[in-house]
Amino acid sequence: MTNSKMTEREIYTAIVNGEDLDRDVLVEFAEKKLAQLDKRNASAAKRAAAKRAEGDTLTEAVYALLDEEPKTRDEVAEMYNEANESDLSVAKIGARLNSLFAAERIQKTNVKVGNSTKVGYFIAE
Repeated sequence: MTNSKMTEREIYTAIVNGEDLDRDVLVEFAEKKLAQLDKRNASAAKRAAAKRAEGDTLTEAVYALLDEEPKTRDEVAEMYNEANESDLSVAKIGARLNSLFAAERIQKTNVKVGNSTKVGYFIAE
């Protein structure tokens, strides 16, 4: 099976069965597969960068809603959705608040809401 027009299946089968393959066939096959991997990785990197930029924009928009008075995730989500006429979940807003807290750009404290205690986020001046 040293035909240079082998299918991928034939090449893989020959490798599994321990058959001798022409070096040129293997090199051509490997170069083709590496090019495909490079193309796929470049596309994935581009998609990831776009998603990261979108997340950064949302994080900055959430940060702009905060001030010195503690606000719960629910309050921030409601403010964001009203200001942007959107319907983002409290979980997405909470994730941005947590990333801002981890970056030490905001602080959090416990806030009494009705009979329960929730976490309030605020900018420490």
